[in-house]
Amino acid sequence: MHFAAFVSLMLAMQHSDHLLVIAGEPSESRAMWIEFAAKPLPKHGIVAEDTLLSARAIARRAARRTLPGLFDAHDLPIDATRLDSIRATGAEIRTQSRWLNAISVNATDEEIRVIAKLPFVLSVSPLHRSRPLPFESESSIAADGGIASLDYGLTAAQLLQIDIPSMHMRGFHGEGMIIGILDTGFNRVHEAFHSVEHPLDVVAEWDFVSNDGNTGIETGDDPNQHKHGTWILGTLAAYLPGSAIGAAFSAKFVLAKTEVYATETIIEEDYYVAGLEFIEAHGADLATSSLGYIDWYTPEMLDGLTAITTRAVNIATANGLVCLTAAGNAGHDADPLTFSIIAPADAFNVITCGAANLDDSIAGFSSDGPTADGRLKPEVLACGVGVVSVHSTNPTGLSGVSGTSLSTPLIAGATALLMQARSDLGVAGVRNALFTTSSDFVANGFTDPLFIRGYGVISTITAAKKNRLRADLNLDGHIDGIDLTALLAGWGSCADPDPASGSCIADIDLDGSIGGSDLAGILSAWGQ
Repeated sequence: MHFAAFVSLMLAMQHSDHLLVIAGEPSESRAMWIEFAAKPLPKHGIVAEDTLLSARAIARRAARRTLPGLFDAHDLPIDATRLDSIRATGAEIRTQSRWLNAISVNATDEEIRVIAKLPFVLSVSPLHRSRPLPFESESSIAADGGIASLDYGLTAAQLLQIDIPSMHMRGFHGEGMIIGILDTGFNRVHEAFHSVEHPLDVVAEWDFVSNDGNTGIETGDDPNQHKHGTWILGTLAAYLPGSAIGAAFSAKFVLAKTEVYATETIIEEDYYVAGLEFIEAHGADLATSSLGYIDWYTPEMLDGLTAITTRAVNIATANGLVCLTAAGNAGHDADPLTFSIIAPADAFNVITCGAANLDDSIAGFSSDGPTADGRLKPEVLACGVGVVSVHSTNPTGLSGVSGTSLSTPLIAGATALLMQARSDLGVAGVRNALFTTSSDFVANGFTDPLFIRGYGVISTITAAKKNRLRADLNLDGHIDGIDLTALLAGWGSCADPDPASGSCIADIDLDGSIGGSDLAGILSAWGQ
């Protein structure tokens, strides 16, 4: 049954004595999603003290929110008297969503019938589950020497493909940025998370599955529970020169454990929504997710408005939180009328990430679009085949992992560096900078008509330079003494004249050396 039709049926029957329930034993408890009528609003209006937002979250909203004001009803907690009424039925509350004004519960059929009759309940529907993205497996690999000044080891190729070393050479490593990650859990024992120079910095974490503050391995966890999230975190945060370096190793992180990895490997959308709200409230600049949901949605439901996770992402981006998600690993075809993306890849302003090989060709498993309403998805690509990250259990090992799950954190790391360099960019500006400087759009002037490659493979440095003069070496929008100092510090021949490596950032005229012509370029643009 179509989700909207199901909700309508629930609404029509919630005050009857014949509420529709899922077949099963009368005493069996099941997971259900309950949506409430509009929240009661405070007479004084909504102020910061009524919300759970940190000062940093409010500051981010002030800079990037696209909705009127700083707060709205989405930010108010669910009315406590309503929660008490739900508990009084005997149902167990799993999670709460301020944004969607909904909760999930474990309840028996009889408890569901009682809940549906409560005057403030709009709808009751089954909580959805799905499997993790396929084509993700761990293979151990041996480290060897790297290239470029940071000695990237085996991560060099995947970072060079999207021009991240060029950003690192300019001093952008993620400093001052907060990245939120929604995933399975995070085993943080690897030596790449504990370097003296750049140790992993986690500012907040929550396990929404066990409802505690530990997103690492816990007693009772499935042996595979933490693996996926550890790979994602390593792709972003590892710092082990000569072996593996993450895309944004100096960023801070908010970690949300939202996936249940059990015998049937289920992922619950309510945990995802709660995790995204947690990340936004803690002031993150961006959130990345390599999780997805599709089994219970029909194709026409991927319209940017229907899926629970999609609706939450729409609210997050409106609040100025840049969001990235994996397109999926269901493969693609040459038919633009069919698609294989997953929710929340259909959200309106989420950056939906496909997977490429290191030669920029599309990975065979990378899902295609468009959305049900014809919008371009996926939008951008990065390497998703044999991506090097930390091993999930061996504290000194490295792994090669494939999937759009891995291209997504690479693009998220690039986005963090872009936002660090370009604090003037909000959600729309970040999307525009990344999209219009990606490979296919630069080469062709248009996006992939088959909805497989989107705008193409991203270029982090080119996106950061968008609407900046060549002489603006630090990308701050001004030609001044900082740029002159950088030029003088690099005076002479470039150690590596290839500008793609970023090792000669002051070579404005691209002649392989820093000299008078480059100085003239700085001076002629001075003060602009």
